Order: sequence, then C-alpha cells, then structure tokens
Amino acid sequence: MKFAKAVTVISVGAMLLGTSACSVGGTNARTATVDPSGDGVLRVGALLDNSGPTAFLNASETAGIKLALNQINAVGGLKGKQVELVQGGSSGDAAAQARALVNSHADAVIGPTDSANAQAAIDVLSKSTIPLISPANMAAGLSTYNSGGYYFRTQPADTMESSVLATLAKKAGTKVAVLSEDSSYGSELGGAVVTALGNAGATVVSHETVASGKAADAVGKVKSTSPDAVVVVARSAAQGIIAELANAGIPGSKIVLADGATANYGTAVPSEALKDSLGVIPGLYPSSEFQAQILGVDASLKDLTYAAESYDATNLAALAAAAADDDGGASIASKLITVSGGKVQGQEKGTACHTFPECVGLLKEKKNIDYQGQSGPVDFDANGDVTGANYSIMKFGADNKPGLNGTDTSFR
Repeated sequence: MKFAKAVTVISVGAMLLGTSACSVGGTNARTATVDPSGDGVLRVGALLDNSGPTAFLNASETAGIKLALNQINAVGGLKGKQVELVQGGSSGDAAAQARALVNSHADAVIGPTDSANAQAAIDVLSKSTIPLISPANMAAGLSTYNSGGYYFRTQPADTMESSVLATLAKKAGTKVAVLSEDSSYGSELGGAVVTALGNAGATVVSHETVASGKAADAVGKVKSTSPDAVVVVARSAAQGIIAELANAGIPGSKIVLADGATANYGTAVPSEALKDSLGVIPGLYPSSEFQAQILGVDASLKDLTYAAESYDATNLAALAAAAADDDGGASIASKLITVSGGKVQGQEKGTACHTFPECVGLLKEKKNIDYQGQSGPVDFDANGDVTGANYSIMKFGADNKPGLNGTDTSFR
C-alpha cells in the first residue's frame, strides 16, 4: 500500500485463493515464443473494484494509469499510435468487466484491487490471451493460480511481510505473541509471522486466532504470557483488537501492526493506545514529484494508495509491447519478465531505466531493459510475481496516527 503526505492510510482486504498449476496445457505465456497478433493500437484496460470496501481506491489507481498513458502518448505513443484507455464498466462483477474489456479489444488489463476478484478476471482474460497486471493483489495463492501465464502483479505477496514484522517485534524482546484475525489473511500471514519469529530466534509465547466478537478473550490469553511484543495481523478486526490491547494495559511500544492493521485511527481507539507502535506498509514513500504528477491528473485525490503500482503496471505493459514490436496480448505477456528486469534464461539483465521514454529509447538501440518503477524494482519471476519488496516502517504518535519512520529494502 502506498500513501502520501497528509493522505489517509487505509488498509485493503486481500483474500487467499486456492492454488493450482500456473500454466495451461504445460504452456506458460510468460516465457512462450509467440507470433504477432496485434492490430496496431495498444489498448490498456482498467478493471476496477466497483463494489465492496476497496472501491474507494478506484480513483487513485485510475490516476496512476492515466498518468502513465499521458506520458507515453506525449512522446508519440506506441509505433506512432496513441495508446488508448478502455474501461471495464460500472459492474461490480469482475468477470463481467473482463468480458467487456475483451469486447473492447483490450490488449492488457490493469487491476483488480481485491485479490478475491482476481480469479474471475483471470479466467476470462486468459482465454482471450490478455495479460492481467494487478497493482494491489497480495494473496499468496495467486502465485500458482491457473492463468496460463497471463497473470502478473506489481505488489508482493503478503507472506513476504512476515520477516519484516518478526524483525520489528524482536527489537522489543524475544518473547512475542501473535494475534491473528479469523480470516484467510490472518491465517496465512499470521502463520508466516510465527515461522519467521522462530527463524529469527524469538519465542512465540502465544498465537491466538481472534474470532468475531472475541478480541477480549484472545487479548486476555496473550496478556497472561507477559510478552515483550505483540504482532497484530488483522484487517476488519484490527480496531477491536487494538482497543482491547489498550484496555488490557498493553502499551503501544509493545505493539507491531501488519499492513492490514496500519491505519489512521485517531479517536477511534483509546487515547494513546498506539503511541510508539510500529506498523508495516508494502512499498516506498512516493516522491513529491510523483505526488504532484498524480494530483495533476486528479486534484481531488485524498489517497494515493496503489497509484504508483498502477502507474508501473501500465508502463510495463507498454514497454512489453514495444519490446515485442507488437500490441497483441500474447506478445505483451511474453515480454513482461524481460522488461521488468526479471531473470530470463540465456539473457543478461537489462540496463536500468526509470521512465517510458528512457526505456523505449534503450529498446530502440536493441538493448535489454530493467524498468525501475515508482514502486521500486519489479523483476517479475516465472509466476508473474515481483521477486523483491520494499516496505515503509511507520511509527504511531500519541494521536494514534502513523508517520514514516524508515524503510526496509532487505528483500532487494
């Protein structure tokens, strides 16, 4: 998740999906050799979450897509043709939006936000050989979901965060408790945190699953173990858990919050409940220049979450088309690993570049490229996942609001 100065930080749900083989019929579009299939005009589709708790992020993601397209078209687009934006429509059904984008001849699609919407979109788009690049999906199961190689994401899987949380918790002491909400997110990331704590040499004195309405019971069990630190892995249950931690007299200095629990709470929780707490947010703090550029697209934005990842996803789609010299979806999918700087057998890592004009200039010189985005290096692997991650470390003040306290780039 990304955010800007004076911008509200709000966590986003991401459900864990079932896993299966990542390719269809033994073919992985990410590494396949394909024939040109484009019509000469690159069309980038936007598949948005038009219902549910993540719908408010549509504006920031759309702004990121539009900013990238504006910059691409300002230098002539792709092969002298303007790159077009096509919308999936107002349906809250991801499959319906995907079908609309197929009918609109989209060549690559950006979205969705919620991991729970990814499977339906993948199922439709992969059959039409259209790559889907999500700026926000974090569910670990999507790494091996059957997409035929047409699924990518510019957001790391949430399990990568576990080592960062373990490191922060151990700074407070070696006895650590973990509170995980009763959800796929809580189960997946909470279990990963327990493993990471063990690997870091800490002792997990309690790991409680917090059922709905049972936060007080879970916190009571945790308090009885006298932990040095408590890691909270929750989204919808986070506020209730934090309130019960405060009621139990556990100070903020002992609390470490996963990304789903890191938010501007203010007066929604007891006074100073989170003073000196630490929280983790995937991604780097966006530069002032990028913030200004995004606000130039949509001045009404009050949250820049996933704007940078959407911007990077759009640039990568266009650069893949440029590298393939073809705007067809299969061609784009086959070049996304290469232009992102990912490892390709028999090919040296490309030259680092940061903007579409710079990167496409290198491509015209017949050089391989390594796109370094606003969200950091991408380096897709054979599953369409980023192979590293950056994290912003937040520290809460007495007002129960987080501020940037540092970064963790150890996954690079």
